[in-house]
Amino acid sequence: MTGDEPTWLQHHRIRLALHRLDPGRADLRPLLLLHGLGEATPAAVPAHIHWPGPVLGLDFTGHGRSTVPTGGGYTAEILVADVDTALEHTGPVTVVGRGLGAYIGLLAAAARPDTVRGVVLVDGPGLAGGGTEPGSPSIVAPFPGAQAPPDPYALVELARDPRPSSYAQTFVRFLLEESDLDEPIVVDTLVRPPWVQAVSAEPGVVERPLRDALARYAELD
Repeated sequence: MTGDEPTWLQHHRIRLALHRLDPGRADLRPLLLLHGLGEATPAAVPAHIHWPGPVLGLDFTGHGRSTVPTGGGYTAEILVADVDTALEHTGPVTVVGRGLGAYIGLLAAAARPDTVRGVVLVDGPGLAGGGTEPGSPSIVAPFPGAQAPPDPYALVELARDPRPSSYAQTFVRFLLEESDLDEPIVVDTLVRPPWVQAVSAEPGVVERPLRDALARYAELD
């Protein structure tokens, strides 16, 4: 987690922490990092990330320095709304999503194809989620004194949040149709749960190392 004071964004009752990891060139498009399940924005730009503009990181609800809500109720769509709140502040960005952040980044890019100028999906915690179908319902009751980031409810609920392949494909197809980029989605994962396999198989989705993907996206207007 970063040690600087983040920019605070209000998402209904949640305060979201948006960190600036590197000021970069202020005239260039920012890179937005979305972390994995149970993680937070790193304290510095990871060594394998090379970007000429500003590098930002968003702490999802229940993670890092963002608000931990009472009683859980986490879904992927709630975190997509977190990203949408951040995009209202940042304007156009390129996104690197790690693990859970890869799935959220894909959905957010499809929801805002005019604002997300390329999204790269990489390995990390929460990539697989809860599989392709909803699991058996159960009551989650973490220890009450454990309400601190990462929120135990988030760890349990988002780890079981389903990732239907057809759902991901719908977002991919919309993004490919609406984006003016030739390659709006890049996959760079070793782990291939069904939804990632389905995304990778879609015509127009490319597989490329993260470094190369960022170099190409950095050249966009």
